[in-house]
Amino acid sequence: MTYTTVHVPISGGESAVDCLITGSGPALVLVHGTGADPEGNWGPVIEALDDRYTIVAPTLSGSGATIDTGAPLTVDDLVAQVLGAVDAAGLGAFHLAGHSLGATVAAAVAGERPERVRSLFLHAGWAVTDAWQEFQFGLWQQLLRADKDLLSRVLQVTAFGAGTLARRRIEDFEQGVAGFNGLFDAEGMARQAELNTRVDITAALARITAPTLVVSGSQDLIVPPHHQKELVDAIPGARHKVLDGGHALPFELPELFARTLTEFVDRHQAAAADAPAA
Repeated sequence: MTYTTVHVPISGGESAVDCLITGSGPALVLVHGTGADPEGNWGPVIEALDDRYTIVAPTLSGSGATIDTGAPLTVDDLVAQVLGAVDAAGLGAFHLAGHSLGATVAAAVAGERPERVRSLFLHAGWAVTDAWQEFQFGLWQQLLRADKDLLSRVLQVTAFGAGTLARRRIEDFEQGVAGFNGLFDAEGMARQAELNTRVDITAALARITAPTLVVSGSQDLIVPPHHQKELVDAIPGARHKVLDGGHALPFELPELFARTLTEFVDRHQAAAADAPAA
């Protein structure tokens, strides 16, 4: 897989965005969640689709090798990074998918540039931060400042569904902690968690025109399903699908998650291919 650096203006300066570009065919843009990175969040999806889609997956500020000014993040900055990555890849219209914070950013992208988004897949996103989330993401920041291992341990029992937790051995929990510790950058994730406390993209939602599938984990404790229902109610024509799992579906049930996304994107790509030329 090829990574390239894309220079994108953001508020207060410029960001050097580390962007994964792979595959060939119609464009699919993937936006990762808090503390994650493209391959960590989307590995099975990339493996399933890069033989027939051009996949563009930017690493948002606060994750991976992306560098910026260090200022507090805004949704607008992350939207600019996504669009900058797509433009640098020379792409026009694209399918778009996001997980968690990435779903919120993806929805904002689709509202800002509706003419470019062919389909929109949102998992575990939200429109407006509520008190539950503000408290939770504040706790994340405190744990990250103390020791990111503490947050990795908390996430083992809050990010996954009950069925997954019941099947785990103590060795599985410890392996999960090690995996999350390897994925997260404490300072960068704290910046993203701080942004999570003040999200409000309500103004963008009514402008979305792409066919939209909003996916919830039935046992999501981090961004509970009522948030996805609010997205469905606000996005014209959006559909809602509930999968039996927690917030971390891309990690918890990677095959089911990848299949759900793949079937959705394939269906709308086929519809786009069959549509008469303008």
